[in-house]
Amino acid sequence: MKILMSLLLCASSIVSMTAQDAAANYFTESDKAIAYAEANDAEIMMVFGGSDWCRPCIQFKKEILDATDFRRDTDGKVAVLYLDFPSKKKNRLSKEATEHNEALAAKYNTSGSFPKIILMDKAMKKIKEISYEGQSSTDFITLF
Repeated sequence: MKILMSLLLCASSIVSMTAQDAAANYFTESDKAIAYAEANDAEIMMVFGGSDWCRPCIQFKKEILDATDFRRDTDGKVAVLYLDFPSKKKNRLSKEATEHNEALAAKYNTSGSFPKIILMDKAMKKIKEISYEGQSSTDFITLF
């Protein structure tokens, strides 16, 4: 019984840490990213990615978006709007999320490029496109 309780407490701590580790400036919905950008006088980095099929997208998420220094250095300065386009059935997004992402792709990613990274102002006007070419998170941040 004591072992079971210890395991449950440990699992609870892990879930708690994972929730705390989520970046405060990371969004999948444009309205939330815009609200964050307005509240923090920040820009929006819109990322079109394919989380389960696009190797450069997967690398970008791992090496840049999930990097502790990137999260630390962009918090309060940039709202990351990650728009995922998974291909595997098991990773499909909700109908609403899919429609949301497709509407933004129709407006901002007509070429269908992945990953496509666009720096936007709070009014969702394009400032510039940013290329990910395998650079470190520190080097990537200097591009915007």
